[in-house]
Amino acid sequence: MTQPLPASIVIPAHNEGTVIDRCLRSLAEDPMGATCEVVVAANGCSDDTAERARAFEGRFARLVVLDLPAPGKVGALNAGDEAATALPRIYLDADIELGPGALTALVTELSSEQPLIASPHIHFDLSGADLVVRQFYRMFVATPYVRDGLVGLGVYGISAAGRARFGTFPELTADDLFVQRLFRADERRNTDGVFTVQVPRTAKALLKVRTRVARGNAELAGSQLDNESLDASATTGGTLGAVVQAIRRDPSMLPAAAAYVGITVLARRRAARAGAGRVWERDDSTRQNPNPVRGAS
Repeated sequence: MTQPLPASIVIPAHNEGTVIDRCLRSLAEDPMGATCEVVVAANGCSDDTAERARAFEGRFARLVVLDLPAPGKVGALNAGDEAATALPRIYLDADIELGPGALTALVTELSSEQPLIASPHIHFDLSGADLVVRQFYRMFVATPYVRDGLVGLGVYGISAAGRARFGTFPELTADDLFVQRLFRADERRNTDGVFTVQVPRTAKALLKVRTRVARGNAELAGSQLDNESLDASATTGGTLGAVVQAIRRDPSMLPAAAAYVGITVLARRRAARAGAGRVWERDDSTRQNPNPVRGAS
């Protein structure tokens, strides 16, 4: 009798050939990784993302690499979900690294009959980032969104009962925010271990990323999906209050607050101007130095 897989990990990936190795390697090096199913949904790629992912054959209980012709994260998520066979389900961005033991802790927590959403603790890698970016993240980590149990921003997992709360992913930029708001605060968990986010290296790249975030938030707020069934406890008012309190406690936070507010305001204005004719704004500043070591070697 075939042993059931403990979890499926869905990884949407568009032209991620320079980073997919480190993402998959971090999964393979976790003791839980060899027992899980991994589905890489390469979408609209013009690079070797799919080839590099296939090099990890044999490192997981089951590896599926989809080579989808059209780019788009939502389509990749839904195609990955359709190919995946196990629950709980973990959704992981291709540029994210899970730290030692993080996958094991995440799957263990989500192997519950309760509806839960969870992610490891976040670590922002600021190496190589310019002053504005460093100041922005100094303030960002003090906001309620990060401080009070952040779930998402690159990786989140959902228990079987939690995954039953929605069908396919809707056509929204902010998939993580949509999913997070389906769960009450007491249904969200931060599990042991960390995941690493490579922050944008320049203020220009950071502005691109925050514009996409602002656009995604506005899309969700203006959609029929943003209703009383979604938990919108994190508000702009709460964030601004946290900024003011941070300055009062430590006046040296003023430059960080200025960077955070300035980038946020500019991003919202850019998002509003772009409107429906948007393009996907991705940070490529962290994708310019490919790791020459193949993950499966």
